[in-house]
Amino acid sequence: MIDHIAIIGVGAVGGLVGGRLAKAGYNVTLIDSWAEHIEAIKKDGLRITTPESDERVRVRCMHLNDVQSLMRIPVDAAMIATKSYDTGWATMMVKDYLSANGVVVSLQNCINEERIAGIVGWGRTIGCIAHTISARLEGPGHVVRTRMAGAAARHVFSVGEVHGRVTERARQLARIFGAVDGSIVTTNLWGERWAKLSLNSMHNGLAAVTGLNHHGVAENELARRFSIKLGGEAIRIGLALGFEIGEIRKVGAKTWLGASMGDAPSLGEIEKIILAEVKKMTDAGRPSTAQDVQKGRRTEIEFINGYVAAKGAEVGIAAPAQRAITELVREVEFGKLAPGMENLGLLVARAPL
Repeated sequence: MIDHIAIIGVGAVGGLVGGRLAKAGYNVTLIDSWAEHIEAIKKDGLRITTPESDERVRVRCMHLNDVQSLMRIPVDAAMIATKSYDTGWATMMVKDYLSANGVVVSLQNCINEERIAGIVGWGRTIGCIAHTISARLEGPGHVVRTRMAGAAARHVFSVGEVHGRVTERARQLARIFGAVDGSIVTTNLWGERWAKLSLNSMHNGLAAVTGLNHHGVAENELARRFSIKLGGEAIRIGLALGFEIGEIRKVGAKTWLGASMGDAPSLGEIEKIILAEVKKMTDAGRPSTAQDVQKGRRTEIEFINGYVAAKGAEVGIAAPAQRAITELVREVEFGKLAPGMENLGLLVARAPL
C-alpha cells in the first residue's frame, strides 16, 4: 500500500500535485532546495491558484538539509518533479529512504525513467505523464495553474509501468493522482511519453526564443506553422523508433505529419485544434522553458528538442527545426540573443518551412 508520498522538487507541477494531494488527506512531504519557498509554505501554507479557485493548503515540507529525517517515515512513492537535469541527484538522494516496496515515479516533462532505473532499478521505477497541466511557480509558496481542470472530460495523468502491464500499484497511483485531476493507467507509457515530448517540442522552445506565451505562439501564423513543423519532425522520429504514438491534442499522428508537410486539409484541422486548445488557458499561460528564460534559469532544452534531434540522428532522420530551436534557446540562455519576435526569422532561415 502507498501511504507516505514525497514530492522531490516543489515547482509548478510538484507543488500543484503535492498541495492537492495534501488537501485530499494524503500523507505528503514536499522537498525542495529553495529555502524561501519552503519557509513560506511552512508559515502560511501552499497557495494554489487555478482558473476555478484560490486557496491555501497546509502540507508538511522540508528543505534538502532535512531529508535525513525521512529515516523515521520511509517513503512509499517518491515523485520526482525536478527539472530533468536534476533527476540523478534527486533519485540518489531519496533512494535510501524508500520503504521496502517503495517506488520512484517520474513526474517530469521529459523521458527520465531510464536515468531513475539506473539508480533504483527498473522494478522500482514508474512513469507518470502530466498532459497539458500548464502551471507555473509564481513566487515563494504560490503555485498557479493556467489551464482549466480536465476531470471527467479528459485525463490529465497517465500512470504507467515500464513493462506495460497493469499492476495494483499503478492502479493505486492512478487513484491517488485522481485527487488532483483526471487520471488513468496506461499500458503504453513509452508511446505516451513520446507524444508528450513531441507536444513540448512544439511550443516550449518557440515561446522561450520569441517571448510569446501559449496564446501568442498559437495565434501568430508563422510561429504556429513552425510549431507544426517541429511536431511533424518529432512524430516521424518517434514512429521510426518504434513508439506507438496515439493522439496529440485529439488528433492522430498521420494528420500531424500531413500538416507538417503542407497538406491543406490536415493543416486546417490542426490549426483549428491549436486555436481551440488555447481558449482553455488563461492569458498568463507560458511553457516551462519560457518561464526558465524569464527567470534566468537553466532550461531543459537539451532534454526536449535536443533529445528529439539526437534520437533522429540515431535512426537517420534529419530534424533541422528541432536542431535550430535547440541552438537558439541555448543562445538565449547564454545571453547571446534576447528573446524577441525577430528570432522567428532566424529559425525559418535555419529550418525553412
